[in-house]
Amino acid sequence: MMLKTHLAMTVLVILLFLGHVSNKFLFMFVIIIATFLPDIDTGFSTLGRNIYVKPLQFFVRHRGILHSFTFCIAVSFVLAYFIPGVSLAFFLGYGFHLFLDAFTKEGIMPFWPWRKTSSWHFRTGGRVETSLFVSLIVIDLLLFVLFIINF
Repeated sequence: MMLKTHLAMTVLVILLFLGHVSNKFLFMFVIIIATFLPDIDTGFSTLGRNIYVKPLQFFVRHRGILHSFTFCIAVSFVLAYFIPGVSLAFFLGYGFHLFLDAFTKEGIMPFWPWRKTSSWHFRTGGRVETSLFVSLIVIDLLLFVLFIINF
């Protein structure tokens, strides 16, 4: 999926969970950063173009270990132990990125190192993704209005 679709889903998740967290700004910051993280293994992504993560790309392949729930859960447990206030936000941002990527033709290996791939037939940037993006934006706007009304 494209970054804009990932961000639209992230906004939806933020709006759904924001009322249930104590540090709202930290939650929003971490979930947005976590949404970007799975794609640091490719030079085409926003974070992957950064010179500091280029060495990582020599050791991992795109849609490999970094695109697995195995990695997501392991990092979430480590964060829960050392920085408990950010573990949920990390898990949600990272996990929903993986969830959306599982619907693409390329898919993901959800339980790396098990090589079984989870994939559907949606083309990245295709009509289905565009429809999903527009739907997410409409839902985000509706939830935002409800959030403002109830605030």
